[in-house]
Amino acid sequence: MSNPIYQTVTDQIIAELEKGAAPWVKPWHADAASGADHNIVTGAAYRGVNRLILGMASMGNGYAASQWATYKQWQDRGAQVLKGQKGTAICFYKPVAGTVDAATGDKTSGYAVLKAYSVFNIEQTDAERAPAAEPVTKPFDASEVCEAAIVKTGAIIRHGGDAAFYMPSTDAVQLPHKTTFDSAAHYYATAFHELTHWTGAKHRLDRDHSGRFGNPAYAFEELVAEIGAAYLCADNGIAGELRHAGYIQSWLKACRDDNTAIFKAAALAQKAADYIKGTAADAEAEAA
Repeated sequence: MSNPIYQTVTDQIIAELEKGAAPWVKPWHADAASGADHNIVTGAAYRGVNRLILGMASMGNGYAASQWATYKQWQDRGAQVLKGQKGTAICFYKPVAGTVDAATGDKTSGYAVLKAYSVFNIEQTDAERAPAAEPVTKPFDASEVCEAAIVKTGAIIRHGGDAAFYMPSTDAVQLPHKTTFDSAAHYYATAFHELTHWTGAKHRLDRDHSGRFGNPAYAFEELVAEIGAAYLCADNGIAGELRHAGYIQSWLKACRDDNTAIFKAAALAQKAADYIKGTAADAEAEAA
């Protein structure tokens, strides 16, 4: 019988994905200093599915801090979880040692048991917060044209953490710090990808954001965003391109039921790019 924790974690991830907290290709470097979620006691960064779970929890709740700990760990540090706060369930494998039968000498092999426990972000506690770590300083070759186009959309854009996404429920875009990206081109391509998602809000271009991860509707919107990013990079003089062919192929495979999907996606991507450029142009005209 399958461990119910698997289904619980899967349902949790699906629920976040359906709210718009979609993972994407990550052309940036992340560590504790730049916002990777980590345990405040051990200093160890969370890995695997826990990294995804905590990243999504931060997205959904607006946590900017990356420090987490169990209820007891916060208490041991002299802090208290605030009343009414709900923990985020993560999981770990607890090793169980093998045994030796004293009478027969027969041995059983060890195994691992999947366990779940809850952790709380520092923003859910009364703990004193250390100043936010500064991102690693390195040159960032900013594009004045791209910066102007992005700012003039009026989109809410926040920087920090270890994820890039558009969250429909808050109508905001989250991006890692600029200096954590492999290059300025990667940053702008990522920003344009998420801004393409942003254009799909009901009060803008009203695209379908209800797709479940892996299904055709989800794949189609991701394809629109990727093509839109490529168009916007080209329009703004950035060497953007359709990245990670493996992802593109999976999106296309999910859309194969409709042989016009790529044409529809390209048309919607162009409409999104035009909307972003139009918004920027309108803002510029109003400022003149």
